[in-house]
Amino acid sequence: MQKIKEAFLVSPFLVFFLVHSEQVGVGVLGYQRIIAKYAGYDSWISVIIAAVFVHILIWMIYYVLDNGDGDIVTTHKSLFGGFIGNLFNLFLLLYFLLWSITVLRTYIEVIQVWMFPTLSTWKIAAVFLLLTYYVVSSGFRTVAGICFLGVVIPLGLIVLLVYPLEFTHFSNLLPVFDENIRDYLSATKNMMLSYLGFETLLVFYPFIKNAKRSQKFAHHANLFTFMMYLLVTLFSFAFFSQEQLSRNIWATLSMVKIVQVSFVERFDFVFVSMWCLVILPNITLAIWCSSRIGKLMLNIRQHITLIILLAITLAACYYLDTRLKINMLNNYTNKIGFYLAISYIPLLFVMTFIKKRFKKNNKEQASPTT
Repeated sequence: MQKIKEAFLVSPFLVFFLVHSEQVGVGVLGYQRIIAKYAGYDSWISVIIAAVFVHILIWMIYYVLDNGDGDIVTTHKSLFGGFIGNLFNLFLLLYFLLWSITVLRTYIEVIQVWMFPTLSTWKIAAVFLLLTYYVVSSGFRTVAGICFLGVVIPLGLIVLLVYPLEFTHFSNLLPVFDENIRDYLSATKNMMLSYLGFETLLVFYPFIKNAKRSQKFAHHANLFTFMMYLLVTLFSFAFFSQEQLSRNIWATLSMVKIVQVSFVERFDFVFVSMWCLVILPNITLAIWCSSRIGKLMLNIRQHITLIILLAITLAACYYLDTRLKINMLNNYTNKIGFYLAISYIPLLFVMTFIKKRFKKNNKEQASPTT
C-alpha cells in the first residue's frame, strides 16, 4: 500500500460527513413511489431492513480494510491475484463512474422539470463538472470539506416537513404488517439505491487518521441517514394517498411545493437550488474514488484520469436525453449497487477471513513448541 502523507489525511469524525453526504442525494426526492409500488404503505419497514443491512456491510468493509492492506486496489491483488484483482479494480472504478453519472443526470432532470425546461443538459452538466474538477484536483481534504458543507448547510431543509403536517393522515399507515415477506424484500432491494454511497469507504479509508477509530462515525452516519429516510417516508405516506403516490415521480418536492412564505412564491425552486449543495458532494467523492483507483491501477497522475472520467460523464449526460433512458440508468445502477452490496462486499469479507485464519494457522505451526 502506498503511504499517504499525514498532511493529506482527515480526522476520523469527518467519516460521518463523507458517508452521509454520499448516501443522501437525488434519491431522497422521489424514492417513495418506487418502494410503495411493492409493499404499499408498509414500505417504511423496508427502510429499516435496508439500514440494518447497510450497518452489517459497513462492519464487513472495516473488517476487510483493517485486516488487509488498507488500500482496496492492493487488497484486490492480494486476495485474488494480479489479473483478477485488476478486474475487480476496473469494476469498482466503473461502478463509481456510473454512480456519479446517475446522480448528476437525475438531478439535471429535476432542474429541467421544475425550473428550466429549455436549458440544455450539457450546459448544466458542464457547470457541475467544472466545479467537480476544481474540488477533486485540489485534493481529498477539499473533497472532505465539500462533503462537510453538503451536510451542514442544507440540514435546515428538514424543518420544511413541518408545513405538510396539517394535511397528513397517519391512519394511512394502518394496518401494519399487511404485506408478505417477498414484498418487503422487493421494497428493500429498491430502497438500497437511496442507501448506496457507503462503499466509497473502500477507497478513501487510507486517507483517514487512525482509520480503525472511524468505524463508529460510519455507523453513526448510516443511522442518521436512516432516521432522515424514515421521517421523510412516514410523512410522505401520511400526506399522499396510495393512488397519488403511484403517479408522483418527485414526492418530496411535491410536499415542499405547498410551503408558502411571504417573500417566496415558489419555495420548491429554493429547495431544488439548495439541493445542489447535496448533489455536488455526491459527484465529487464518486469521481475522486474513480480517479484514485485509475491512478493506482495505471500508475499515472490522478489529474489525467480525472479529466478522462469527467469527459465520459459529460458525454453520458448528453446521450441520456429522455425520461426512459434516465429511468433505465437508475434501474441499472440500483441493480448493480444492490448486487455489489450483497455479493462483492461479503466475498471480500469471507476471503479476508480465510486469509487471516490461514496466516494464523501457519504462524502457529511455524512457532517452536515449548
